[in-house]
Amino acid sequence: MQIIPAIDLHGGKCVRLFKGERDKETVYSQNPAEVALKWQSQGAARLHVVDLDGAFEGRQVNSSVIASIASSLHIPLQLGGGIRNGEIVKNAFTLGVSKVILGTTAVENPGLIKELVNLYGERIIVGIDARDGFVAVKGWVEGSARKAVDFALEMQESGVKEIIYTDISRDGTLEGPNLKAMEEMARALQIPLIASGGVSCLEDLELLKVLESVGVTGVIVGQALYAGRFSLRDAIKKIEG
Repeated sequence: MQIIPAIDLHGGKCVRLFKGERDKETVYSQNPAEVALKWQSQGAARLHVVDLDGAFEGRQVNSSVIASIASSLHIPLQLGGGIRNGEIVKNAFTLGVSKVILGTTAVENPGLIKELVNLYGERIIVGIDARDGFVAVKGWVEGSARKAVDFALEMQESGVKEIIYTDISRDGTLEGPNLKAMEEMARALQIPLIASGGVSCLEDLELLKVLESVGVTGVIVGQALYAGRFSLRDAIKKIEG
């Protein structure tokens, strides 16, 4: 199981939000590229970047910062937040992004996902953010009537090769991941699932690693790293071997 450190961008800075609420923000760095290099130096094989401004506004906002991060790294960067159409996807790739994550658009325009998968294949990831088992959209501000598992199966049918599943109620809380929800999702799918939200300690990672047998191939870690609960180097050594 791969440990994937996260960088959330807001106003060009590296931040973390509590349960996705933008008025509950902690700024960790004014230089996101420097943070990205830190995670790379500690052994990260992939970086997860979210343009929070883009997620809230529905368009790409932090393009220059994203390009700076991508050009600094020799590991793949996956980007989410505000990616709502094919033009934004194309632009993200020109910035040096390896994979893009679509969430709101996947819910509102599933036909576009099929088109993008046909064009870009495995470079298209669908991010499913859920609250109480139901999909949330537009920077987690709006809920929907879509069950997360049903939607994931629909995306798998559309040809998507990888899904990121975030439990909003745990994100940024350090309360531990929602293992039951992650297992339910992983067992339902035949494609790899990346877990996100709530990791607080190495023991949480060990519990998630058990789910590797049912399809959880990676975990995104943010707040725990920034809060110093453990080092990325130690996590990779313990979990990835």
